[in-house]
Amino acid sequence: MRLKEIREVFEREMQETPLSELIQQRIKKLEALRNMGIEPYNGLFEPSHTSESIFYEYGEKEKDFFESESINVSVAGRIILFRDFGKAAFAHLQDSKGRIQIYLRKDILGDKFNIAKNFDIGDIIGVQGKLFRTKTNELTVEVHNFEFLSKSLRPLPEKWHGLKDIEARYRQRYVDLIVNPSVKETFVKRQQIIRYLREFLDNEGFLEVETPMMHTIAGGARAKPFKTYHEALNMELYLRIAPELYLKRLLVGGFERVYEIGKNFRNEGISTKHNPEFTMVEFYVAYKDYNWLMDFTEKLLTYIVRNICGTLSVKFGEFTIDFTPPFKKITMYEALKEKGVPEEIFKNEDLASKWAKDKGIDIPKGSSLAKVLDEIFKEIVEPELIQPTFIIDYPVELSPLAKRKRDNQELVERFELFIAGREIANAFSELNDPLDQKERFLRQLEERLRGDEEAPEMDEDFVRALEVGMPPAAGEGIGIDRLVMLLTDNQSIRDVILFPLLRPEQK
Repeated sequence: MRLKEIREVFEREMQETPLSELIQQRIKKLEALRNMGIEPYNGLFEPSHTSESIFYEYGEKEKDFFESESINVSVAGRIILFRDFGKAAFAHLQDSKGRIQIYLRKDILGDKFNIAKNFDIGDIIGVQGKLFRTKTNELTVEVHNFEFLSKSLRPLPEKWHGLKDIEARYRQRYVDLIVNPSVKETFVKRQQIIRYLREFLDNEGFLEVETPMMHTIAGGARAKPFKTYHEALNMELYLRIAPELYLKRLLVGGFERVYEIGKNFRNEGISTKHNPEFTMVEFYVAYKDYNWLMDFTEKLLTYIVRNICGTLSVKFGEFTIDFTPPFKKITMYEALKEKGVPEEIFKNEDLASKWAKDKGIDIPKGSSLAKVLDEIFKEIVEPELIQPTFIIDYPVELSPLAKRKRDNQELVERFELFIAGREIANAFSELNDPLDQKERFLRQLEERLRGDEEAPEMDEDFVRALEVGMPPAAGEGIGIDRLVMLLTDNQSIRDVILFPLLRPEQK
């Protein structure tokens, strides 16, 4: 398609959109400004203050202070309110820190006041002027000069809430951030959570590292990977489902405490709890086991929660979550029995599958007994785990990278931490026996042959690393997105990811 044809299609779509009339009006204002020799998309503007710094420095000052002192400031921001009173006008500017009122007068601005008539909600402007207090005692900038920095052609929504707008909020996150201050607060708090997480691990002697995002073998977790292709090397690769096997290679290499904060990718369904691209922290420590790691996890979470929330009692939806240690500990099998799952199905795959089917629980094709029990657990037990609870001691088949329990070789030293019906963390004493590890990889290959697409593949190099010798260790992964959900009282994972994956927009 030629450029002329593309332009014609674009112009036709612009005219057919429900907002076309408003957009055309704004384009006319844009053209009028340029005809007056005014550039609506200016370059450099250096504010002397933010809205926050103005209120911090002068918020306590009385009216008579500004009458005796001339406090000159320059601020920049987006117009989110504009009231024209003929020879004067008020507007609210919103910057990254908040809002400040500005006041424009014809007798001060002269002919330039008429240019302000071209202001629209959404325009970004820079202003210079002096501070004063209005009759209603509101701290305000009296504008002595202004300039356009970015003319907004698309109107902001007057109302931006409710289920009818939920997908538009995710798709147009830039608008969501402008009109919903609480959304911006969520993402500020998200970065604070990550900062305190990093601070805690650094103070505990952990080294932050980076490992590959593209893997030749999809390993480190039970999950279906995304595939990609490297043209120069002529090879198929996978986006990583977990950094685990690379981090444990570093334990072999002599690092004793390592962690990584980064993205993982799993080709699974999308829900309020799942996004195919998500953020995790994984950390590994030599010479420790899962019992030590449970205590460490309690200290880590209480450190983050107390710094973020100022208390260990956190409201999440209808629940109040108490993060006060110690957290409850219960085995997977005991948790199943507590919810009425009959003990006789724990050793019989046919009975377990039939019981699950009778309860309306979908079981993936090719599932082993352990996988069936895991699906039952997810449906029957997991939603009821509201207060922080460690579920411990899982079947070997569900945990191919975990060390066996010394007193029960059918189980592994593993825990998952559940809060508010969501898995927040997964951890175990790491398997460092190369022969046992290879045997388990082989069993996982059998599961793949039976149709289980989530079963890990054989990683010969990782086995070779274990043959060199890995110290006994404990490792854990924490879902940062779900932790942020808990500490910001958001019920959907999409509310804590700036740009969640969505279906393509229908034109």
